Amino acid sequence: MAAIPVYRWRLAPPGYATLRQLRAQGLRPGGQDVAAVLERPRKRRGPLVAYLYRIDRAKPVRPMTPARWAALAKANAARQVCPKCRRDAGYRIPASLGMCVTCAYPEEQCAA
Repeated sequence: MAAIPVYRWRLAPPGYATLRQLRAQGLRPGGQDVAAVLERPRKRRGPLVAYLYRIDRAKPVRPMTPARWAALAKANAARQVCPKCRRDAGYRIPASLGMCVTCAYPEEQCAA
């Protein structure tokens, strides 16, 4: 078993890309393992790590089917419904609150 090569920040050879870089090119890793690691040193903490994949082994991104579009629209619509009052808030419910702003801060709504 060979060790994974580790490169310093901005010194990776051509032919490697991170997940975001692959996605910007319309590609996905396609089941391949991590080919290399990119490390950016930091003071007083561990280094930032980015995993690199081989571009020549990457596959094209799968296209969105009508069923996937429908499932995504349904999931986004569900994130707008307040679990407490069951009303459509008209915006995505913040995960930090877990409910719409009106239910989370009722005393501020009464004062206004």
